[in-house]
Amino acid sequence: MAIVLEKGQRIGIGLQKVGVGLGWDPNAGGGEDFDLDASTFMLGENHKLPRDEFFVFYNNLKSPDGAVESMGDDRTGGSSDGDDETLNVDLSKVDPKITEIIFTATIYKAAERKQNFGQVHNSYIRIYNAVNNEEIARYDLDEDFSIETAVEFGRLYRCGSEWKFEALGLGNKGGMQALVDKYS
Repeated sequence: MAIVLEKGQRIGIGLQKVGVGLGWDPNAGGGEDFDLDASTFMLGENHKLPRDEFFVFYNNLKSPDGAVESMGDDRTGGSSDGDDETLNVDLSKVDPKITEIIFTATIYKAAERKQNFGQVHNSYIRIYNAVNNEEIARYDLDEDFSIETAVEFGRLYRCGSEWKFEALGLGNKGGMQALVDKYS
């Protein structure tokens, strides 16, 4: 049975191949379709991207070390059959200079469409065994992000020789560009 995490809670992963699924449902009557995008920032000890290619998103689907791969962009969200966007992570391939992997979701064209995470519900991140699809942990985002257009859901980070996961739940009103600025 999966562990249900609270904001700030950390757990050991104990696997090499994990899947990271993100899901959400736009509120009814929200006007234009919501297009949320899952991304990862693979960071070094200085909490910055060592190179731009370590930013995995819809225009760069795979990290240069082959450790993180996006399975593509779901442009509508609200999938009734589970995760809206998925990332596969092979921790055995992570470049040694990478110390943490941040998982984010941003709203595409949020300012233009006047959209924010307050108009989205049932948001979550889940970590699962990529070999047998068994869910390990789940974090349901229950904060009301009424002005935020980007959310840092969680992170995998090195702790000695093992990897751990932390539920973050950090909102930002600057969209993807604010996250790129923060980690570049």
